[in-house]
Amino acid sequence: MLAGKGFNKVYNLSGGIKAWNGQVAFGREELGLALFSGNESPEETLVVAYSLEAGLHDFYVSMIPRVKNSDAKNLFEKLSEIEIRHQNTIFKEYLEITGKSVNRKEFEKIVIVEAIEGGLTSEEYANMFQPDWESTKDIVDIAMSIEAQALDLYLRVSNQSIDPKSKKVLLQIASEERTHLTLLGKLMEQI
Repeated sequence: MLAGKGFNKVYNLSGGIKAWNGQVAFGREELGLALFSGNESPEETLVVAYSLEAGLHDFYVSMIPRVKNSDAKNLFEKLSEIEIRHQNTIFKEYLEITGKSVNRKEFEKIVIVEAIEGGLTSEEYANMFQPDWESTKDIVDIAMSIEAQALDLYLRVSNQSIDPKSKKVLLQIASEERTHLTLLGKLMEQI
């Protein structure tokens, strides 16, 4: 099943998930699913995904003036730039799928930010992990957790999506989240 979803390395763990010591998605299986009904068109799917990216970008930007450590500030700036790139990709896909000629400002009027990637608010993530916001390691840890949760959310939503085109869009976004996780892993190695 996982190999069919684009995962290159799939390991069969003796002892199952209870033997796994790495990162896992957290929360109830339905966490974040309220953002999607499963009946969304590709256009609606992209609007929700853009909203989640915008929420995470806004969170990273809001953290820059809150931290004193220059490395932490720089990291939040870098993370916010990554989210902008992902927003750009989603917006471009929206224009291609819909054939609409709206500018970014018009598009963002239909975007409603209620949560960040993975389906929780920034406060819920902060309360769950209680990171040291001055620690670059803690910042990357929480960023990886959010991206892993987002990947999991998009895969779960793709499984319940009725529209094959929406399913394709969701799997594409999930693939981008997988790429984000890889980039964050490389960033963690540099810390």
